[in-house]
Amino acid sequence: MKEKTQLYGVILAGGSGTRFWPLSRERFPKQLLRIIGEETLIQQTVRRLLRSMGAERIVVVTNDHQADSIKLQLAEWKEAISDNIICEPEGRNTAPAIGLAALQLLRRDPEAVMVVLPADHVIAQPAKFQQAVRLGEQLAKAGNLVTFGIQPSRPETGYGYIQPQRRSRVGSRGKMTGYRVARFVEKPNMTTAQRYVKSGNFFWNSGIFMWKASVVMDELEAQKPALAKGLRRIEKMIDAGAGKADIAKQYHRLESVSIDHGVMEHSSQAAVIPVDFGWSDVGSWGSLEEVASLDQSGNVVNGNIMDIGSTNSVLFADRRMVATIGLSDMVVVDTPDATLVCPKSRAQDVKQVVQELKRRHAPEHLEHLTVMRPWGAYTVLEESPGYKVKRITVTPGRRLSLQLHHKRSEHWVVIRGKARVTCGDEVYDLHAGQSTGIPVETPHRLENPGSDVLEIIEVQNGAYLGEDDIVRFQDDFGREKQS
Repeated sequence: MKEKTQLYGVILAGGSGTRFWPLSRERFPKQLLRIIGEETLIQQTVRRLLRSMGAERIVVVTNDHQADSIKLQLAEWKEAISDNIICEPEGRNTAPAIGLAALQLLRRDPEAVMVVLPADHVIAQPAKFQQAVRLGEQLAKAGNLVTFGIQPSRPETGYGYIQPQRRSRVGSRGKMTGYRVARFVEKPNMTTAQRYVKSGNFFWNSGIFMWKASVVMDELEAQKPALAKGLRRIEKMIDAGAGKADIAKQYHRLESVSIDHGVMEHSSQAAVIPVDFGWSDVGSWGSLEEVASLDQSGNVVNGNIMDIGSTNSVLFADRRMVATIGLSDMVVVDTPDATLVCPKSRAQDVKQVVQELKRRHAPEHLEHLTVMRPWGAYTVLEESPGYKVKRITVTPGRRLSLQLHHKRSEHWVVIRGKARVTCGDEVYDLHAGQSTGIPVETPHRLENPGSDVLEIIEVQNGAYLGEDDIVRFQDDFGREKQS
C-alpha cells in the first residue's frame, strides 16, 4: 500500500561558507562544523527533517569534495541516506541543484512534495518549524511554490525581502497563514531596509522552499527552458551510463542561477508563510551572538581563551591558548594554520579574504591542516618543496584504498597501534617503533586490524605532492578510482 505522505527533504549542502573562514574551508564548510550544540549544522538539519519524514526520504545535494565528509557525519543514517546523496560536478547555484533533486524524486514518486532547505541554518524551535512544514505541504499540494518568510529583527542589507499580498490568502493552519507574494526584493540598501522593517509588511527570505517536484520542473521549463532542457539531457546521459567527464562538461553549460531569480520572482504561484521559529543563517562571525550563549560581558567564548575585560566580542580558539585584553565588538578566531582578527562590523568582509587567498592559490582557503576521511584523518605537520610530513590516524577496522602514486614515495613510521601494510605483493604487520618504505608506482594500502586507533607518521618525497596524485584500485567507500 502506498504511503499517504509524499513529503521529501532536500538538503542543499554544497556551499563553502566563506564568511566563516578560517574555521570554515571550501572542502570543510560551515555545515560540517559544530557551531551550536553537540551536533554539526547538517546533522541538526537532518534531525529537524526527521520530525516530518523517514531518513530514506531525505536527499542531500553536494559535491565530490564534501561527499565523504557528509557521509561520515551522517553515518547514523547511513543505510537510509547514503544512496540519496547527489553530487554536482560543480556548483551552479541553487536552481540546477534543485532541478537535479526534483528529477530524481520524480522517478521515485510522481507526486513528491519537496521541502528544500540549506544545510547550514539554525532553527531554535523545531516544533514550530514542523508546523510550518505541515502548512507548506498543504499549499504545495495545491500547486503553490512556497517560501518561509522571517519576521525581521533589524534592518539587514545581507538578506532578500518578501512582501506578501495581505488580501490574498492561499491557506492557513492554526495561527499560520500563507499569502500570495506581492514581490521579492534582493538585498536592499540600509535606508530601504529600515523602511521595510518599519512598515511591518516585509519578511526576510529564509531560503527554505516547498513545492511539488513536478510543479517546480514545470516552472523551470516555463521560466528557464534552456536550463530545464539541459537538466533532462543530463538525466538521459546518466541513464545511458555516460562518463563523469562528459556529464561534467554538460553540467558546466547550465546557467548558474538561483531558484529565487530563476523561478520565484517570475512565478504567479509564489506564496509566503510568515514564520517565527528562531531562524538564523549564521551568516558571519558577527551574527553568532544571535544563537550562541553569551558570557556576562556579552562575549561569545569558545575554546582555549583567556580573556581580561573584553566586551561584546567573538573569541574562538581551536587548539592554542589565545589571550585577549580589553577588546570591544571584535572577532578573534584562531586555527592551527590561520588567524582572523577584525571588528564585528566588518565580519561580512571575511569573504574578501577568501577571494584573495584563492587568487594567490593559497591552501588556507581550501582545507584545514587536519582533514577528515572515512577511514580516519590526516594532519599536515610540515611541508616544503620536495617533502611533506603527515600524521595519519586510522579508525579500528578501517583501511585506506589500495592505491599508488606516480610522483612520490612514502615512508611510514608506526607511533601507536598495529598497522597492516600491503606493499606490492607483500602483506605484513608493523608495531610501534617499526617502519617501512613505499616506492613510487607501487600499489599499497594501510589498514588498522586492531581494536585501538592506529597512528603513523608519513614522510612523502617527490617533485609533486598533491592529493590528486592517486590511482585507486579498490576502495571500501566507493570513491573514484583516480582523483
